[in-house]
Amino acid sequence: GEKSRKGGLTAKGRRKYNRATGSNLQAPVTEKNPTGKRAARRKSFCSRMEGMKRKMTNIKKKNDPDSRINKALKRWRC
Repeated sequence: GEKSRKGGLTAKGRRKYNRATGSNLQAPVTEKNPTGKRAARRKSFCSRMEGMKRKMTNIKKKNDPDSRINKALKRWRC
């Protein structure tokens, strides 16, 4: 499958999406103490996703550990 069970896409899914759209999706930043660009990317992702979670999700989704948005935030260690 192209969707990762941990939330987000698998490497295969990212390749397919990038080919189809000409984009450049990258893997999540999962290390404990990223530095430089990786740290910046993680900070920016976390703040954007947390904002989306506040605005876009209902109470049920907000608290569901299996919702894709919560899985993504967890994977990125937000």
